[in-house]
Amino acid sequence: MDSIQDRAVARLAWARSILGDPALTLASASADASFRSYWRTQHQGRSWVVMDSPPAQEDPRPWLAIGAQLAAVGLHVPAVYAHDLEQGFLLIEDLGTQLYLPALNEDTADALYGDAMDALLRMQTRMDYSGLPPFDHAVLTSGLEVMPEWFLGRHLAHTPDCGEWDVLEAAFAVITRNALEQPRCFVHRDFHSRNLLIVNNNSGITAPGLLSPGIIDFQGALAGPVTYDLASLLRDAYIAWPRERVEGWVESYRQRLHGAGLIGGEIDREHFLRWFDLTGLHRHIRVLGQFYRLWYRDGKPGYLADVPRVYHYVISVARSYPELADFAALLERQTQGHDLTRVVAA
Repeated sequence: MDSIQDRAVARLAWARSILGDPALTLASASADASFRSYWRTQHQGRSWVVMDSPPAQEDPRPWLAIGAQLAAVGLHVPAVYAHDLEQGFLLIEDLGTQLYLPALNEDTADALYGDAMDALLRMQTRMDYSGLPPFDHAVLTSGLEVMPEWFLGRHLAHTPDCGEWDVLEAAFAVITRNALEQPRCFVHRDFHSRNLLIVNNNSGITAPGLLSPGIIDFQGALAGPVTYDLASLLRDAYIAWPRERVEGWVESYRQRLHGAGLIGGEIDREHFLRWFDLTGLHRHIRVLGQFYRLWYRDGKPGYLADVPRVYHYVISVARSYPELADFAALLERQTQGHDLTRVVAA
């Protein structure tokens, strides 16, 4: 058997042993952009999920540790019922299938984002981030550099000349400074509509805390800028809203941060919006490179359909700030006439 088959056999054997059911079967629940995968099963009238996190590629320990901390402050992450960290198998709570993404529409957005921002404020005000790796200059810069390598270089077959590198580096410096000047807090890093679930009161949550949203994919948390997760949520790579509506949500959250003491009164609407805009721009420049890397390196073309939305975010925000106009013009020049969703042979 090849390694994939071996893994499937081991995963099923472990699940059957833990739940004491030799007839138990597993069905794919979801997979993400990493090596981690999730498998759903039914046992004694209840739904369970097996998380498969191969230790050599995706050490499950950070997920376990950060999840315990999030649960302790009253956030709803999957409860863990059993684990084998050497094999990388965990039996966890099934938060259901009601992702935010398909549920978001004109009528539901205010309520769903309100719940998500309640959870985010709790995360930012109660989570101890002192032991997390820092979202520092090196991490910020390496994230931005994914775009020239995989989007410009690999997909568009364009190698920037010296003048273009000057433009890229000047833009990256503006974006990096913006992130570093913000107050630090716990940063989930992927706090968006595919990692938030609407959870009904059917799983017996214990803790004083928030039932919904259910929060997943938090294992990459860092200590970073206060607007990063807000930008992930409201400038989501998978769904877009009118700028006026987004800015209304942003301003309401700024006021909550001020009330909680995370930012001072000198951070007015315009200042905070710049923080938000340029932090979101950092994220989308990185994602623009990552989506193509997932195709060319990992053979996963599914994210390419979302590239036009991400590209629009990058261009529209960059155009809004004079110091980034040359950067926007460079990208527009190189993408002219290209179908960004076209799958080129990997």
